Amino acid sequence: MTTQLAQPLSIELLDAEGAREALPALSDILQDVVANGASVGFMAFNQREDYQRFWAGITEGVAAGQILLLVARLDGRIVGTAQVHPAGKPNQPHRADVAKVLVHSSAQRRGIGEALMRVAEDVALKAGRTLLCLDTDEFGAARRLYNRLGWTEIGTIPRYALMPDGSDCGSTFFYKSLE
Repeated sequence: MTTQLAQPLSIELLDAEGAREALPALSDILQDVVANGASVGFMAFNQREDYQRFWAGITEGVAAGQILLLVARLDGRIVGTAQVHPAGKPNQPHRADVAKVLVHSSAQRRGIGEALMRVAEDVALKAGRTLLCLDTDEFGAARRLYNRLGWTEIGTIPRYALMPDGSDCGSTFFYKSLE
């Protein structure tokens, strides 16, 4: 599935083969956002192999049908990504988590994060998931984006994670009902 937006941006839902092919670009994006201070589960000391290993695991999840992986292409180049993780528990067939909404620094401030979120919501709804959850750095730009897109902010847990430089980072949690 490919969603065309204002040219030359498109959002694509990848299958396992597409995820494998995108692994170098996805690793580049993750490395870039960490180098630019994003708290996304990695530290400044992480190396290229760590990012590649992470994306290899995501690719396995895509192949197993456990993860829906989106990429944003600008002029054909992958510059952003988002994931939808449908809950695997029998009592949560309606829920999914949105994760790793990342945009390369060279492509930020062009509406790519918003486009990824809108398509992630659409993909989740088509998969029968009507309740979405996510968390983000309490001071990051993504927090403003999620509020603007109608997500409900639940609250912030202080010191939930670390920034890449090792400083404390609170995480703000959100949900959105698609019904």
